[in-house]
Amino acid sequence: MKDVTEKLKEYIRRKNLRWTGQRQTIVEQLLRTRQHLTTDELFRKVQKQDPSIGYATVARTLHFLVDAGFCDQVDISDGSMRYEVVWGHEHHDHLICSVCGKFIEIFSPELEKIQAKLVRQHGFIETTHKLQIFGTCIDCQKNLCRTENKPLAK
Repeated sequence: MKDVTEKLKEYIRRKNLRWTGQRQTIVEQLLRTRQHLTTDELFRKVQKQDPSIGYATVARTLHFLVDAGFCDQVDISDGSMRYEVVWGHEHHDHLICSVCGKFIEIFSPELEKIQAKLVRQHGFIETTHKLQIFGTCIDCQKNLCRTENKPLAK
């Protein structure tokens, strides 16, 4: 965590901003969580640790952290944006359940090669990419099948 904090402090200095105790608390909470959090969820966690930190501070800090490349926004198409730490973590994509909102992180070297090949074929210069596949997770499929007396899809 110390290495990440130092990189963030360096980024903040380059942007002529300040590293505050409140930002430190928010970053520590994000690093501890290892989940895809909404601003509201992170705010509630931060409030337990330091009630003086306001919602606007959490929201501004999240936007700053996205700009710094520390975390990424994940849009699950339900009207809420989620955030996850990406610094120091291997690139991955997501399977997102449209029923319960469950996230499954996936990584496929074969898929990454195909994406890189497509980028080259089109003479495109990639800066970043995201793959999000929406569907129904196995648990929700089982629940739907039970309530509708249908066999589970293969």
